[in-house]
Amino acid sequence: MFTGIIEALGAVKAIERDRSNVHFTIESPLSHELKIDQSVSHNGVCLTVVGLEPPQSAIRNPQSAISAISAHRVTAVEETLRRTNLSHWVIGSFINLERCLPIGGRLDGHIVQGHVDDTAECVQVAETGGSWRFTFRYRPTPEHLLVDKGSICINGVSLTVVEPRDDLFSVAIIPYTWEHTNFKTLREGDAVNIEFDILGKYISRYLALYK
Repeated sequence: MFTGIIEALGAVKAIERDRSNVHFTIESPLSHELKIDQSVSHNGVCLTVVGLEPPQSAIRNPQSAISAISAHRVTAVEETLRRTNLSHWVIGSFINLERCLPIGGRLDGHIVQGHVDDTAECVQVAETGGSWRFTFRYRPTPEHLLVDKGSICINGVSLTVVEPRDDLFSVAIIPYTWEHTNFKTLREGDAVNIEFDILGKYISRYLALYK
């Protein structure tokens, strides 16, 4: 599981299609700390590290290759590409990265599984006295999973829902989050990954079963 607290920004370095799968190479300051088979949240999507890549200079000097890892590789299957915004990634896209929560670690955000429910469209970006308010249009669910002041994960970032209504909701972005996530690159019309609060989903499921 994750917490929605972003550790680093990565950038898409290479994209390789393999039948219905797509392999992404992500360059990031976290890559040298990762290991193969590790789960990492990429824009809120839990993906498995399948490869590590040193820069060309390290390849010419194998003894320094391990410490010089600068990028990692992940694979997205067709279902992931259909359900998330990964199909919109291009070379140079900035990606929010978070490693899984260690046992005993602090839950600074909220419980995030890395299982994206849907995408939403950014319909407005407004600066409000030093912070930013983002408004998104989404496909509302029959369970009404968004509540005012509740939690939602957007592109892997744990955020607080503001004024959910019909098919719209907003979030407020403070300067620190703006600077350290890819929210600063979002524009109107962009698609983002959203994951609803798991507690709300479980409660809704129980109520449906035992009403």
